[in-house]
Formats: sequence, C-alpha cells, structure tokens
Amino acid sequence: MNFVKNTKTKIVIALSCAFIMSAPSAQAYDRAKLLKSFYSIVMIKGYTTDGSMAYGSGVVVGKNKVVTNCHIFRKTPEPYISKGEDTYRITQVQADRYHDMCLIETESTPFEAIEIGSATTMKKGEEIMGMGHSSGNPSPVNANGVLKSIYPFDNGYIIRSTARFSMGASGSGLFDGQGRLIGINTFKSPGRNAYFYALPIEWMASVEKQPIETKFPIDGKTFWEEEDANKPFFMQIAQPELQEDWSKLLEVSRKWVKAEPKNTEAWYELGVAQEQTKLKGDAEKSYRQAINLSKDNIDAMFRLGLMAAEQGNIKEVQAMKIAISTIDPDTAEEFNQAVTCGDKCQKRR
Repeated sequence: MNFVKNTKTKIVIALSCAFIMSAPSAQAYDRAKLLKSFYSIVMIKGYTTDGSMAYGSGVVVGKNKVVTNCHIFRKTPEPYISKGEDTYRITQVQADRYHDMCLIETESTPFEAIEIGSATTMKKGEEIMGMGHSSGNPSPVNANGVLKSIYPFDNGYIIRSTARFSMGASGSGLFDGQGRLIGINTFKSPGRNAYFYALPIEWMASVEKQPIETKFPIDGKTFWEEEDANKPFFMQIAQPELQEDWSKLLEVSRKWVKAEPKNTEAWYELGVAQEQTKLKGDAEKSYRQAINLSKDNIDAMFRLGLMAAEQGNIKEVQAMKIAISTIDPDTAEEFNQAVTCGDKCQKRR
C-alpha cells in the first residue's frame, strides 16, 4: 500500500502491529483479522477557524466510505482523511447529528472495507479491542478490553466496554475478537475511572438514508450532551455509581426500572443500589429479575453468588459458579477468589 512512506511512520505502524500480534492468546482473539481491522482505521484532520489542528478517527466501511462521529466536524471547514503521509479529500457527508454518526465519502482510496459485526451476538465479559488515533498519535493505538454492557437505545444498543480511548479517538472502531466492527467509540463519563461508550454500528443503516451534504462545519447537539436529567438512564447511573452515591443510584435506577421494566441492566443497577443501601432482600429480587430477563447477566449472577456466600448458602454459591463458568471462565475464577476472601476483595459491581 502506498500510504506507508516514511521511516518514522513505518516504525510506528510496526510497533502497533506488534501490539496486536502480542495480544493475549485467548480464543476470542483472531490476530490476523484484528490486523486487517488495524488497517481500516484512518485519521480525520482539519484546521479550525482559529488556525489550530483538529483531529479524530474513522473506520473504512465501504469503497471510499468512512464512518465516524459528527462532533469532530464542528469547527473544521475543510476536513480530510489521512493514512501515513497520504491525504484524501472528503467529498460529501451524510449526518445523523443527534446520534453523532456521520458517513463520509472521499476521493479514491486504496483501503479495504472492514467486516461488520454486532454486539448483540456477544456476551458480557467477551474480549474486544478499540483502535483509534488517541492523543493524535499518527498510527492507530490499540486498547484491549471486555464488553461490560449493552443498552437498548433508539433501535440500537449503546456499548459500554473497558477499552479505553482518549481525545483523537472519537469516531474510532470497537472490534470483536474476530476483527468485526461492532461500534464507534464516541464518549465517556467524567473522571479518572471513566465508563467508555461506543455507538452501535447498526445505526449506520439509517445514516445511509440521510441527505447528502457537501459543506462543513457540521453542528448539532448529540444525545449524550443533553442535560443530565434528559440523558438516557444508562448515562445517568454512571456518576452516582462511580462516586458511590448509593442513594442517588437508588433514585435513578428506580426510575429506570419503571420506565424500562424489561431492561436487565436497569434491574441489575437497582440491585446494586439496594444492596449498598442495606436492602439485601430487595437486592436479591432485583438481581434475580435481571437474570430472568437475560440468562447471560453475569454481573447479577456474581452478586447473587456473593450474597449467598455471606448467608452460608453453599448450594446457591455452586449454582452461580456453574452458571458463570459456562459464560466466562475468567469471571468464574474471579468469583472463586471473591468468595474465598470475602469482604476484603469483593470489588466487582
């Protein structure tokens, strides 16, 4: 490919590729396919109206087509994409501003489209990988992680994962272990121990129906920038949970369950709030409801198992251990350790 031209770029890409090839050898990762995903990542650049350089990331999803976030185009009148030393002009865009997903078309490029996947076919705890130009790095930066939760929202599922990203990675790709694109990394909660969220790649189908535009910048408020009270519940619970404000979490999660009674994550969060506010009986009921709604809610199983251990209910502990191990052996090992050491190391929520 002609986009790797200078020695510095070759070294950076070689190091990043080495990172992928040295990724954990768990069965979930297919290194060859993840390497192909790496080459689907492009950088999006452009000078702002005040003369500074703005940048973001994007993923090649078709012939001369790149999916990214709309918010990266807010201050850039002439954005373009780059790979190594090569640059390519953006000729048009289709924008869903509220959902913060843009599909751009460029002049002819040599890049291959990535395979599309879906987080809805995955289980909690499955390994994923984020790839993007965090901190403006000229070569994509990779971040291993696991799928934490998926939240139904506007005909898709917002993804929360532990794959960290920083400024410059807006619009970057979130991939499953087989190198399939499942989401677009977009926003995170405030603070050091942030939650990281990606948009569902399924939204791209509706973006493709948006009118074609040729002028930049692109403005418009996104759903994740709403006032706190108007944000989706899965965002409202982040801060009280991270700050261990259990009374606030109880308030929000009760509203969430009332609004979305069939949402397994809502019941799980209610269980956490109830457990932490000493409403143990109610918490047990909420965790069981979370499992009734999703047999793969491994977090609810984990908490139920620890509560059973506190009560000396060995039969329930064993049942949760078996259920967890059938979903994720690593989490089962974590569960065993938590049961063994009790309150001293019960960190998982």
